[in-house]
Amino acid sequence: MLKAVLFDMDGVIVDTEPLHRKAYFLMFSDMNITVSETLYTSFTGQSTLNICKKLVDMFSLTEAPETLVACKRKHFKYLFENDSSLQLLDGVLDLIKDYHANGLTLVLASSASMPNINRIFERFDLNQYFVAKLSGADLKESKPHPEIFIKAAEAAGQDRKNCMVIEDSSNGIKAANDAGIFVVGYDSKHSTDQDYSNANKVVSTFEEIKYTKVTPLFQ
Repeated sequence: MLKAVLFDMDGVIVDTEPLHRKAYFLMFSDMNITVSETLYTSFTGQSTLNICKKLVDMFSLTEAPETLVACKRKHFKYLFENDSSLQLLDGVLDLIKDYHANGLTLVLASSASMPNINRIFERFDLNQYFVAKLSGADLKESKPHPEIFIKAAEAAGQDRKNCMVIEDSSNGIKAANDAGIFVVGYDSKHSTDQDYSNANKVVSTFEEIKYTKVTPLFQ
């Protein structure tokens, strides 16, 4: 029986990817490194710190990974506060309200930093629907490691077989798979070059996984 839903944030609840992209490439410029589209895409779903650790190794940078993180977050904070185009994805608020009204426990499990998570949740008044928020930046491992979803299920107080993950990235889907949790791959216009073949169900609209449609999958 479905009892809890574990949401990714970027690409599922809100499309901050354009802002993150701008912030990352401003940071790359500050660090005088050239990152290809293929390399940038491969980072999708990973925490900023893990990405910056890889960049330091790949480009033999003398700066600490934490310096790159701070630089990227400085740019993102400015963009977040000055870009009025940032909105929730179509249909996701209705889906969240639908699940909440039907008694499902909702937990956020995002690779974003907690400050960024809190900015989004406060801006769109989402805290009232979720019992917990987990940031991959605060954990030992990053997606595609399953740690965040294992902990999210624990935060929901539910057995993993009674949980469902909603993800838009290859790394997030693998993390849910390895945690042994049913995963919905959200293939939207905002997602690029992601592999949904290992998702239990693939959808392009949230209407496809509203409460009455998704609960029969767990009976």
